[in-house]
Amino acid sequence: MNDLKPLDTQALYRHCDSALLDFETSDQLPPLDEVFGQARAVEALRFAIDIARPGYNLFVLGEPGSSRHDDVRELLQAKAASLAAPVDCCYVNNFADAQTPRILTLPAGRGADLRRDMQRLIEELEPAISAAFDSEDFRTHAEAIQNEFKERETGALNQLGDESRQQGIALVRTPQGFAFAPLAGEEPMAPDVFAALADEEKQRLGHLIGEFGERLQKLLHQFPRWRREMQGRLKQLGRDTMSLAIGHLIDELKERYAGLENVLIFLDEVLADIVEYGESLREQRGDSEGFELTGDGISVQRYQVNLLVDNGGSNSAPIVVEDNPTYPNLLGRVDHMAHMGTLVTNFTLIKAGALHRANGGFLMLDADKILRQPFAWEALKRTLKAGEIRIESLERNLGFASALPLVPAPVALSCKVVLFGEPLLYYLLKEYDPEFSELFRVAADFETDVERSDDSTRRFARRIGDLCRRDGLRPFQRDAVARVIEQSARFAGDAERLTTNTRHIAGLLHEADHCAGRAGRAVVGAEDVEEALAAQTRRHDRMRDHYQQAILKNTLLITSSGGHVGQINGLAVIDLGDFRFAHPVRITATVRVGEGDVIDIERETEMGGPIHSKGVMILSSFLATRYSSQVPLSLSASLVFEQSYGPVEGDSASLAELCALLSALSGAPIDQSLAITGSVNQFGLVQAIGGVNEKIEGFFDICRLRGLTGRQGVLIPDANLKHLMLRKDVVAACAEGKFRIHAVASVEQAIELLTGIPAGEPDDEGAVPEGSINYLVATRMMEMSQVRQSFAGGGKRKRRPRKEADGSND
Repeated sequence: MNDLKPLDTQALYRHCDSALLDFETSDQLPPLDEVFGQARAVEALRFAIDIARPGYNLFVLGEPGSSRHDDVRELLQAKAASLAAPVDCCYVNNFADAQTPRILTLPAGRGADLRRDMQRLIEELEPAISAAFDSEDFRTHAEAIQNEFKERETGALNQLGDESRQQGIALVRTPQGFAFAPLAGEEPMAPDVFAALADEEKQRLGHLIGEFGERLQKLLHQFPRWRREMQGRLKQLGRDTMSLAIGHLIDELKERYAGLENVLIFLDEVLADIVEYGESLREQRGDSEGFELTGDGISVQRYQVNLLVDNGGSNSAPIVVEDNPTYPNLLGRVDHMAHMGTLVTNFTLIKAGALHRANGGFLMLDADKILRQPFAWEALKRTLKAGEIRIESLERNLGFASALPLVPAPVALSCKVVLFGEPLLYYLLKEYDPEFSELFRVAADFETDVERSDDSTRRFARRIGDLCRRDGLRPFQRDAVARVIEQSARFAGDAERLTTNTRHIAGLLHEADHCAGRAGRAVVGAEDVEEALAAQTRRHDRMRDHYQQAILKNTLLITSSGGHVGQINGLAVIDLGDFRFAHPVRITATVRVGEGDVIDIERETEMGGPIHSKGVMILSSFLATRYSSQVPLSLSASLVFEQSYGPVEGDSASLAELCALLSALSGAPIDQSLAITGSVNQFGLVQAIGGVNEKIEGFFDICRLRGLTGRQGVLIPDANLKHLMLRKDVVAACAEGKFRIHAVASVEQAIELLTGIPAGEPDDEGAVPEGSINYLVATRMMEMSQVRQSFAGGGKRKRRPRKEADGSND
């Protein structure tokens, strides 16, 4: 029989070596000059940041609470500082088509200058236009043109009238226009006089009146052409006047923006538009809203500059964090305003999105948030593939737009997008989104924990110092830093690892600082850290207290003394997010003659998960291989977690279930003062499980509340030794011999400790000692096989239907 002694207290908790911490308080520590424990991720980050090729955007994998956002931002800031500030982007009116505003790009800071200069031009434009059109010179020239054409019309009519008078026909003006009438002396002939004329005279006069009437009609048809000619000359006069009045203002701007070809073209277009519509601008100079930009009117607001992105205040590339990545927040939008009972818009209401602000730099997004926003993910991919930002309404994007929309010119995109997400989300996108791998070719995988070496311990201490300085906390004494480092290993669930979860560490630092401040201390000590940890537990342990009280009151039946056949104390972990705890659970096994079935009642009731069911199936394989290699496996066994009212998942109870089966088969009672956890394979070797610290402490708490006897303890896998970072009270109880922890590597070691009976090692001929567990189990299995064979002559029994492995009832 193996003599497995309880673990020494040195194995239960790994203290931080104070010799590694050569300082008195954390404010003496130098800042950490690199990202803690993330060499692989930093290498990927720098590669993605440096490579200037399409598609090399970055996905940062990591668990929530890690410092990946801050770490990535620091690296981006270092890169951004080496890059020049990107250009300013402005939208201006497209004078040829107001529905498609144009984009102007200028060096950083010049966009604001252009906006200010154009606003000044607009302010100077109105008085300049008024002065030009109200000047004496303009009026004189305009009157001369008008008089010229008036005289031309009058002269032509007078000439025709003189010719007709010579023929005895008068040209008279009537309310209906001009008409011809025969003369009687110097006055038009009266009707009765005309009636008395001879017929030949009447015919002659009628013929003359007809001829002169035709000539009059031809002359009148020339008047509109002459008036158009006059309007053309007046308009040209207005253009010439406007050009003289405004040209010097535009010339000043062109000198100021010499070398910026796109701005010079815009200024030429502005001048041409002002010259063309100067008089209309004069007529509407009282309007300041500018809504005529979308209608038939005209307004000086059409010459405004909409500064979309202003990089004038920066000397480096931008780093933009978009916390709400909706479709318009990413790509920009076109706002509308109510005017005269309707919604109107123009290029001045175009608003920038995060991609515009990050253009020429870096955009940081949470993958989960953008995937939750309708159409945002597809819009981002479409923009990255096209290499340009198009501001489109959702209606137009979906093909539902009915009104004539504003369609701004696209902006060329040069931006590195950094997505943050959990590993599962990254792998799902890789698997199910074919465009994802094309656009996000670099993954930076942040470690959840790092090796606990001497060097990493020193660096972790410096990390604590950085967090204290960043958040304005009191300095931490050396013993407090050591205690935080030890708790970091507990957070990692491994005595040989340190967590990189900054949220957990920073939260502990803040709360310890609060405890020190409440006690009136200027520095934080280890006792403050302990107080903060105790307070954290107290705030979250209502559910744990509920379970403990249910066990103490025998509502949940857990035995911690005596011995029972086929009954064992397993351990289950409950994860509440920020708090995990464990409690003992009774596992029972029954056996009978059957056809080799090990029935998992949790699975049969669909409360057991696939991993748990897999563990139970492994038990069947173990029993058949070890005890029924020569005869049919003739048992039927049932396993159940007693009083479990929720889902059961995981294989960490498979060792306990196997030991319960062996107890039921051998008839050997299991010591109820012991609890056990561990996974087991087909060969009976014990495998590591998770939550080992919580499981030990969960059973310890029940035993402590009932009274420690020195016999109580927990069996854990030998592979979990390196994970032990137990509470101080558990370690103290073990040191005093009031509680014990055993590490087992095989089911034989476990069953010997649980029953006090040797497992029974086979000799060279395969025989096991009489009275051993293996002997008792093999004997019982042989008896069951014989019983089954004795009933074989009665006909073959129908095998009970089993559910498929996926839990279906087919």
